[in-house]
Amino acid sequence: MLYELIGVVRPARTINEIKESASPPPPPLTPPTLTLSSRIAKTTGNQILTSGGVVRGITNWGTFLLPKPARKAGTTYHQGQYFILRFDSSAKTQHAVRRTLGLDPRMIRFSVVKMGSKLEQIAEVGGRAEWETVEAGGRGRGEN
Repeated sequence: MLYELIGVVRPARTINEIKESASPPPPPLTPPTLTLSSRIAKTTGNQILTSGGVVRGITNWGTFLLPKPARKAGTTYHQGQYFILRFDSSAKTQHAVRRTLGLDPRMIRFSVVKMGSKLEQIAEVGGRAEWETVEAGGRGRGEN
């Protein structure tokens, strides 16, 4: 079955925020090789692969304001890093992924959507989830 995971990860702190919160001067910081959302997507992808699933693609949408403030682990978040992960797996693997992400304190929110289970439904679905904008006055794709 084909699933699409939409994840919102807590935003990474900027260097200025780290400097302001540290009382002694912080050591020189090197930029991380992977962003927080990339690390979570990679870990989730490895979990899917070891369970016999296939990862079709990972798309990082970047940092956006949340529709409303979200509380997680005693902290209120107003923005988050969004990513999309499309994968084929069994229902058991999908439940394991949901369980793992639910326990991860770095995740603000996530949702897993079943995109289809029949070959006709999922054959043409690619791995990338492109960002679609709605023009002013428009109602979205196919809703005229």
